[in-house]
Amino acid sequence: MTSLFVEQLTVIDCAYLHPQRGLIGESWIVDLELEGDLNAESMVLDFAEVKKKLKKTVDAVADHTLIVPGKSPLLHYVRSGKRCGLTYKAESGVIEQQAPAVAVCVLEAEEVTTATLSARLQKTVAAAAPGNVRAARLHLRHEVIDGAYYHYTHGLKKHQGYCQRIAHGHRSRLQIIVDGQRDTRLEKRLAGHWRDIYLASTADMASHGKGRMRFEYTAAEGEFLLELPAERCDLMVADTTVERIAEHLASKVAGERPRSKIEVRAYEGVNKGAIATAG
Repeated sequence: MTSLFVEQLTVIDCAYLHPQRGLIGESWIVDLELEGDLNAESMVLDFAEVKKKLKKTVDAVADHTLIVPGKSPLLHYVRSGKRCGLTYKAESGVIEQQAPAVAVCVLEAEEVTTATLSARLQKTVAAAAPGNVRAARLHLRHEVIDGAYYHYTHGLKKHQGYCQRIAHGHRSRLQIIVDGQRDTRLEKRLAGHWRDIYLASTADMASHGKGRMRFEYTAAEGEFLLELPAERCDLMVADTTVERIAEHLASKVAGERPRSKIEVRAYEGVNKGAIATAG
């Protein structure tokens, strides 16, 4: 039996619900291995077909979604037609969302882990693969980061693609250059401040009180609503694109170091992001 492998087939940028930490933005690199018989072209499957068809299959299931543990006693989930609503009672506070059903990925598991998500994806990929493929194995892993990073969740209502979904996110590295030198201590402090944060635009805040923040907007896919503990949120006056995030951080650092030249390299998941300067 021969196996075909593709490392970093795709990156799943998503959010998921955790019993202690609550809402977490995440970026998982997906490696794929297909085991099967060789076809008439002496291949298990053409790499072009893997990238065109199977990558899309993986992305359609989980990318830019909120992944929820369907069997968790902490979750109350209801779907009605093309919409869904959920309440999740995490130790860090209750999370509520109402959204189009396509914005949520429900796992038949008590917790969202790389193992439970891989199991779901393997079934989907196996069903989409040609008949000569006997087994599909997926491995989810984190990018190796030598330095500071943070998990953030957000939604971009103006976006026409999946980024419009109010609760998707990223695991992102952060690099800050002050007067030509990388400041790792500053990176660590700022990344620590944004650990497991929900970044929102002030324009999307519908209410704030009793330790809670509620965000609402209408995008191309439909109406979105998210409510969560206020201590888990940070507000920006602009849209929460990575370009604006980089500008926001550069301005913040410049306020602390007014005589210095600042460069912020903010990542959005793996190997992509934006650079902003100040000073």
